Amino acid sequence: MQLVRPDHQHLESYVAALRRGWTPDNVRGAVAAEDDLKRIESDPAAFLAGLEDRQARGPMVELPDGTRVKRIPSFRRWMWDTEFCGTIGVRWQPGTTDLPPHCLGHIGFAVVPWKRRQGIATQALRDILPESWAVGLAFVEITTDPDNTASRRVIESNGGILIEAFDLPPGYGARRGLKYRIHQAESKR
Repeated sequence: MQLVRPDHQHLESYVAALRRGWTPDNVRGAVAAEDDLKRIESDPAAFLAGLEDRQARGPMVELPDGTRVKRIPSFRRWMWDTEFCGTIGVRWQPGTTDLPPHCLGHIGFAVVPWKRRQGIATQALRDILPESWAVGLAFVEITTDPDNTASRRVIESNGGILIEAFDLPPGYGARRGLKYRIHQAESKR
């Protein structure tokens, strides 16, 4: 598995995953997948360009409750073996490790169901960390649901330390979350 910048040669496989029912967004679910399909159909080049938005020039971001907020810098990579395996992304605010309250973590990832339990997410997180450090982050925070043991293992195997259990913001539903932190120094061990 390798991380690739999303491009036209990988787009067909990404679309196939969306059409099989996979979604890159565990909060917005199928709505996010449909949004991506519409954007790809409308303008594939603009869709791909929007996945590398280090200056936060893209449109406002719609939260699960419909609230629209200003975009922050971000980029995504696609997990790839001989086909699309999943996505992993980094988001940050320049000059600080702080995130806006609506942003649950610096890194988010999702693997297609037919590629899970193969170590793909663990490797993807390990491989994206140097790019996180390159944008100036001394540590990254990653959140997950308490019952998502697979995600917890991925984070912990990359040096993630549980720092708190918390209530998700109202727009994300009335549920608990777990916040992990991976420090740059710890990830190099």
